[in-house]
Order: sequence, then structure tokens, then C-alpha cells
Amino acid sequence: MVLNKLGESLKSTLQKIAKSIFVDEKLINELVKDIQRALLESDVNVNLVFELTKKIKERALKEETPGLLSKREHLVNIVYEELVKFLGEESKVAVKNKPFKIMLVGLFGNGKTTTAAKLANYFSKRGYSVALVGLDVHRPAAVDQIEQLADSVKVAAVIDKKEKDPLKIWRNSKAKLEEFDVVIADTAGRDALSEELVEEIEKLNKEIVPDETLLILSADIGQAAQKQAEQFHKSCNVTGVVVTRMDGTAKGGGALTACAACNVPIKFIGVGEKVNDIEQFNPKGFVGRLLGMGDLTALLDKAKEAVTEEEAEDLGKRLLKGDFNLIDLYEQMVAMKKMGPLNKITEMIPGFSQLKLPKEALEVHEDKLEKWKFAMNSCTKEELENPETIDKERIERISKGSGVSPKDIHELIKQYREGRKLVKMFKGKGEGDISKMMKKFGSAAGSGNMPKLKF
Repeated sequence: MVLNKLGESLKSTLQKIAKSIFVDEKLINELVKDIQRALLESDVNVNLVFELTKKIKERALKEETPGLLSKREHLVNIVYEELVKFLGEESKVAVKNKPFKIMLVGLFGNGKTTTAAKLANYFSKRGYSVALVGLDVHRPAAVDQIEQLADSVKVAAVIDKKEKDPLKIWRNSKAKLEEFDVVIADTAGRDALSEELVEEIEKLNKEIVPDETLLILSADIGQAAQKQAEQFHKSCNVTGVVVTRMDGTAKGGGALTACAACNVPIKFIGVGEKVNDIEQFNPKGFVGRLLGMGDLTALLDKAKEAVTEEEAEDLGKRLLKGDFNLIDLYEQMVAMKKMGPLNKITEMIPGFSQLKLPKEALEVHEDKLEKWKFAMNSCTKEELENPETIDKERIERISKGSGVSPKDIHELIKQYREGRKLVKMFKGKGEGDISKMMKKFGSAAGSGNMPKLKF
């Protein structure tokens, strides 16, 4: 994922603090240099880096340590708080009126139209009626793409394949758009410095009068992001940024910090290619993930989309009792697939990034789930409820009855055992006792503060 390297560097820096005997000026100077190196390698603007680390150093040297914290904990807290400030305040998109108009602007090839579909899906899942409006008349097949994407997320597409003036398309659609709660206008991708296209976006902005104007920036844009963000902001008063491709290998620091430099908040981040792969940006949770402290807010938001409250409550009760069988395993794997890759989910759980979970426990593909479902249909009630009874002979029988290879059934049993270990950890029995770990990393839910670290 983007900024993985930065996260690993920052975690190493915190570990250095944790292992130190004394917190003195020498340690603080080493810490500052480590943070500077990590940020510069992640493509963050050099002036912003020095401004940030200067604040960290000043606070670390001058501030008195609060009574409840050790010097090491206070130093970690300073790093956390300054990184959060660096990325800006949390700024949510709140639907306040009908229709709530969102205009998307951005460069060519930054994922604007895909983001339009993700946002449509996001608001639709929250109970709003949504319309996607295709105003990109320059790119071939852009209108067809909007139509297809709208159909895939089951929202309305408002398009005109014959009209080549985006202003006329909008004016002709205004009456129809009054029916919807949220209207998302996809404009043409452009070079922010092109006078002709700047003029077009300025006219559209005056015509639409959007409640939100979101600039779409790809994580791989680098430090050019700042100049582009400034020009778009000047042209159409950008109210927020969506950073796309945060699941890639780009450094990402340029896109993230350009927003801070322009005083424009990041409102969403794209974390994958699927329509569900978009999150409201929460600086506290994002920094928490970078530092290995988790992001419970994002985790709970994803969980609400994947399982009902009743299902979650039932699962919680079973976990606390230690109940876990093959049916539970399958249901949890299906829910996890809805939430996203398990390795991303574990990043959001405080303390889980410190665990060395087996790779196979984090990678379950759709084809495996299908095979496991067939195999489970050939299991007896006893085998489903007590998988430990499944020996070599039973595996052969299940394989013949389901058409699933013995190897895949062995993998299912192995996955069950790994899941069982996690359940024991939740009960506070297995290695790496999660109850102790949660005490160490604290609870981020509801407090709004950094999880308290114990060293």
C-alpha cells in the first residue's frame, strides 16, 4: 500500500523510543532525523518536512511531561499529534440539502470517473438516492463509461450522448436532478494550467453552484500536486480532495501534503479498484495506521457495510464463548471479503500490525471460498461443528463427494485452525494475548485521541 515504507520507518522510530533508557536531546535529534528521512523518501515537500520536525523538536525539548505519561509516551504522543495536524483537520462530506451537488474535477488519468462511481456507491449504501451526471464531452466513450458504472452500482445515469456542450447538458437535466438526494457531476479531465479547459470548469462551477467541489489527485502525482491543487482551487474553489490509488506502490506523500499546503482538506481516499474501496479520510485514524496503532473508526464503518448489527452481535457472543466451527469460519470469510483484503483490515485493529499472522490467513480468494463451500456441503453435521474430527479418511470421503481436491480441504482445515487461534486470542487464552495487547495499545474507539502506549 502507498506509504507502507513511511509507516515501517515511523514504526521503527517509535520502537527506538520504546527501547531507549533515557529520553534526552540526543534521542530527540535522532528521532527528528529519522522522521525527516522517512518523509523525504515518501516524496513530502522538503520545506513542509522541516517545518513539521521543527515543531516536534521544540515540543519535545520544551514541554513538561504530563503526570499520567512517561517521557517516552509523551514523546510518542507529540509525534502522533504533529503528524495529525500536518495532514489537516478531519472534514466530512455531509449531505445537508436536496439535491446535494458534488462536482468532481481533476487531471487526465487520475481516476476521476471511477471515483464518481465509488462516491455514488458510498452515498447509495447510506440510503441516499443518487444520480451520476456525465459532463465529460471530450474523452471518447466517457459517457458510456458513466452509464456502465452507474448501472453497476445501481444508481441513475443522467447523460446526453449527442450534446457536446457540458453547460447545456447540465441545464437540460436540472429539472430531473431535483428528484435526487445526491447529484455527482463528472467533468472532463484536464491540465489545470490549460486556459481553455480552465475557462470551461469556471463556467461549469458558476452554473452548477456545487455544495462540494472535489479535486481528484492520484497518489503517484508527486510534488506536482501542490501546483495543480492551487490552480484548481483558484479556478473553482475546491472544497476537498480525493486521493486515489492509495493501494499502489507510489510514495504518496506529495498528494497528501499538497492538500495541507493549500489548506484544502482530504475528504476521501481510494484504497483499491473495486467500488467499495473508498474511505472517508480521518487524519487520526490514518496516522494511527501508519504508526501501527489501528483505525477503529474506519474498521467499524467497513463492518457496518458488510454485516448487520444482529450478525455482529451474534458473532461477538460466540467469540467470547470460544465457539468457532467451519460454518463460522465460512461466514466470517465472506464478511471479510466484503470489507476488503484481510491484510488491510488487520491494519485497522490496534496492535494487530505487530502480530506476524501467517500469509495464508490473510489471503483468501473467491475461488477458494467456492471450493470450501462445496466441501462443506459434503460434510456431516458433526464435522461442521467439530472440524477436529476430520481425519485423512474423512477428507478422502469429502473430496469424492464434493469434487474438491484433498489439498483444498487440507487448506480449509488449516484456515480453520488459524481462525481458532485468533478466537483464543480474543478470549485471552492463546499466544499473543489480545486482551494484554489492547491494554498496551489502548482503545481508539470514541475517544478521538491517540491510543495510549505502554512501554
